Amino acid sequence: MKVAIYGQRLHENDRDYVFEFLDELTKVNAEVFFEKKFHARLFDGKKPSYGLFDGRSGLDASFDLFVSFGGDGTMLRAVTFVGRLGIPIVGVNTGRLGFLSTFKKEEVRKVATEFIAGAFQIEERSLVEITLDSEVPEFANMNFALNEITVSRKDTTSMITVETYLDGEYLTSYWADGLIISTPTGSTGYSLSCGGPVISPSTQAFVLTPIAPHNLNARPLVIPDNTEIRLIVSGREENHLVSLDSRIATIPNGKEIIVKKSSFKVKMVEYKSESFLKTLRNKLLWGEDRRN
Repeated sequence: MKVAIYGQRLHENDRDYVFEFLDELTKVNAEVFFEKKFHARLFDGKKPSYGLFDGRSGLDASFDLFVSFGGDGTMLRAVTFVGRLGIPIVGVNTGRLGFLSTFKKEEVRKVATEFIAGAFQIEERSLVEITLDSEVPEFANMNFALNEITVSRKDTTSMITVETYLDGEYLTSYWADGLIISTPTGSTGYSLSCGGPVISPSTQAFVLTPIAPHNLNARPLVIPDNTEIRLIVSGREENHLVSLDSRIATIPNGKEIIVKKSSFKVKMVEYKSESFLKTLRNKLLWGEDRRN
């Protein structure tokens, strides 16, 4: 068994949970690799006693599991390490809500024991990717997102106009603070906070959700995920922002932005003791009612 471990921030009281997980892996003689910076934080810069990897090397398709210690932001960052390698990902929540990081840190041993026991299934999640007519260093070789791609205003309180086409046909021009193009995975994130619907992760769809639209009849729109989306942004400033999950870049207005489904998917580990519906109830308090 070959396992990669990653985290961004490390609170002192979280160290014990990582070591608990390592203890379970030791019992089965697992081959363990740490992300370089996380290893340095965890072991206070001591000489590596495990294999190491970073964003450029050390990972390949031979890994059985990629474990992310942190919140949802850490999980989104983990996807950029895995990319097209197809390594199954699972998250241990050491952050706050942890919707993508489904396991409580207090139950970290289960991540190993249930995986070894085969008490899980692999759920493939669609990603969305962006194409621009000029190179953007921030997105070089990493033009995809698990949650959403967002265009938004920059350096102004004024709205922007997002001219939108679906498969070459004009849809509308959103007068808004921005526009979110969300995957089903991302439907419980930024899109939801802007009034978008919750979409089951296996649904083959994207949702277009305007941010604070000035067109009062503009509402979130669910579309097939094989749709090609073309955007052209204009506004009072010369530039606007484009973000892919947590990665962000400044783009000149008037540039054509093409958004479509990525050619690959990310494998997420769903344990039998957890599920999307259980997470909805427990973390988003879905349908919470004292009568229930």
